[in-house]
Amino acid sequence: MTRNRAEARVRHPRHERRGEARLPAAIAVLTAIALYVILPQRLMVVPRWVLPSFEVLLLASLVAVNPRRLTRETRVSRVLSLCLVALIAAGNLLALGLLVRDLVDSGVKDGRSLLLAALQVWLTNIIAFGLAYWELDRGGPVARTQLARSQLPLADFRFSQDENHDAVQEVADGASVTSDWVPSLVDYLYVSVTNSTAFSPTDTMPLSTRAKILMSVESVTALMTSLLVVARAVSILH
Repeated sequence: MTRNRAEARVRHPRHERRGEARLPAAIAVLTAIALYVILPQRLMVVPRWVLPSFEVLLLASLVAVNPRRLTRETRVSRVLSLCLVALIAAGNLLALGLLVRDLVDSGVKDGRSLLLAALQVWLTNIIAFGLAYWELDRGGPVARTQLARSQLPLADFRFSQDENHDAVQEVADGASVTSDWVPSLVDYLYVSVTNSTAFSPTDTMPLSTRAKILMSVESVTALMTSLLVVARAVSILH
């Protein structure tokens, strides 16, 4: 039965599929926006609603192109999707910089709110980099499901499914070669979570220079946030 399902997926390759669902990405973006909106104002360089307004506008434009499934892409929609991720990441990195300033400033007494803000920044960091990996790897979510493998750009990441074709049968049936498996947003968010907690790659390896740079930046920012939060928490407890 497992073999039959794998063969059926091969007969219906990615470029004949409906495409990845829009909803998970929309939820991730809206979560990142919500986490930013509830940050303390002192961690923002512009009025509270300026950046989220631009992000919501970009998200609405992208939803209009692909309301339910990510099957269509134009040069404009591609640029807009990358700009949306860049805005989320830039706003969060600026907030992190201001958070670091406050965490190391002994004159700032509201330590508990800063610790909560650090958690918000850390969670947004995971979402932002997960979205970045999702948008960049192998040409993005539309290309990964709508193009034949021979037409895809070089991969930025090597997932375990990409090398499981020679494993035991029940594992090999889910491999990329056998089942035409492709990563989805959840897979990239998982990569982001493990990179932010282990401060290094785990089961998914970066292949391209840009992937290594992005993962390095994410690891450093996560490590910096964690160390400062621990130090501040210790000072509060004492």
